Amino acid sequence: MDRSCPGTVEPILEILDGKWMLLLLFELFNGNRRFGELRRKLQPISPKTLTDRLRLLEEKGIVTRTLYPGIPLHVEYDLTESGKALQPIFEAMWTWTQEHGSYLRNKTIEK
Repeated sequence: MDRSCPGTVEPILEILDGKWMLLLLFELFNGNRRFGELRRKLQPISPKTLTDRLRLLEEKGIVTRTLYPGIPLHVEYDLTESGKALQPIFEAMWTWTQEHGSYLRNKTIEK
């Protein structure tokens, strides 16, 4: 592995490390979502926290926010191409968990 790896991947780790980020991205892998949908799926996330996470993802170019005028106004969030490119990372984590997750769960229980 390249010695510059930790510094190189730091920006994505800052995004993925945030509370709710993995679950939020997982929801968006299933297609665009409205704010209320995300809030229901991610209970008990607060509206402020959800807004903050979505803004960060938007700033980083991971998510797009589309405002639809009308009454009532509604906003939809969707992954950008860059955001969709994160899916293999999630697939790799799932595969790793299938192979090694039971060992980790057992170690946690033994403590």
